[in-house]
Amino acid sequence: MSAPSMRVVQIHRYGGPEELKLEERPRPAPQTGEALVQVHAAGVNPIDWKIRQGVMQAVQPVTFPFTPGIELAGVVAAVGPEAPSVALGQAVYAQVAAGAYAEYLAVGVEALAPKPAWLTFVEAAATPVGARTAWRALFDHGHLAAGQRVLIQGAAGGVGQFAVQLAKWRGAEVIATAAPDNLAFVRSLGADKVVDYTTTQVESVVTGVDLALDTVGEATLRSSMAVLRPGGALISINGVPSQQEAQARGVRALMSRGPASVSLQTLTQLIEEGYLQVTVGKIYALREVQQAHEDGQRGHGRGRIVLRIYE
Repeated sequence: MSAPSMRVVQIHRYGGPEELKLEERPRPAPQTGEALVQVHAAGVNPIDWKIRQGVMQAVQPVTFPFTPGIELAGVVAAVGPEAPSVALGQAVYAQVAAGAYAEYLAVGVEALAPKPAWLTFVEAAATPVGARTAWRALFDHGHLAAGQRVLIQGAAGGVGQFAVQLAKWRGAEVIATAAPDNLAFVRSLGADKVVDYTTTQVESVVTGVDLALDTVGEATLRSSMAVLRPGGALISINGVPSQQEAQARGVRALMSRGPASVSLQTLTQLIEEGYLQVTVGKIYALREVQQAHEDGQRGHGRGRIVLRIYE
């Protein structure tokens, strides 16, 4: 007897959004230590379209056909052997290596966490990567402490929104940059000062910062470095800062990579205690995945774009 089918997005070669194909494939069966998750929603991250374009193939090559998607929320539909930590019907969310743009995905149970009760599936799917990336940059690499001053470039985005809230939770003074239509939103997250980057060079109004978190990249790395006090740190998540300039200014500068120390269980606790709120960007159906990628690549949005898969 053949396995039930599912809808899944696959790419068969590198290229533009048109390479994202919605196809029918057999539903996977959970193996030892895995749970089969019926995916209700999947976040759309910049790495998804970078992999699709082929710009990541030197460091992260893929085997075709390939299904993008590294964060999801859904319900446990089946449990494999030696996976006692999850139960059928349990609402979960996760960060995965790939494959979330599908109606079902087999996931190792160690990657799954109970979905925060206060979040919808769409909101939960917009949380793991952004929140963990912000934590890694601010705390694992930036060593942000209470009473310090931090600049967050691109504060309305999928990472920036969490960075503002986590920095406030830690007790830092938060200065943030955003576009005009996002200024009030970033203030609502707790930012102490918000700079409109379309009209004001942040380095002309901000100095003496202990830590700069740059989520934007090449266009803002120099201004992020210019606001630092001697001995301060620039942590970028989108581009490698100039080491020559960092040495000349007497600051530390690096691109934040690798796993974050924070668990999803800790993030769930912060959400349920009211320290973190989740703002979702545009929501697309799975069949609209090409439009979702086109929208994401334009940038400057608020929150994470999400695919609603189970409708």
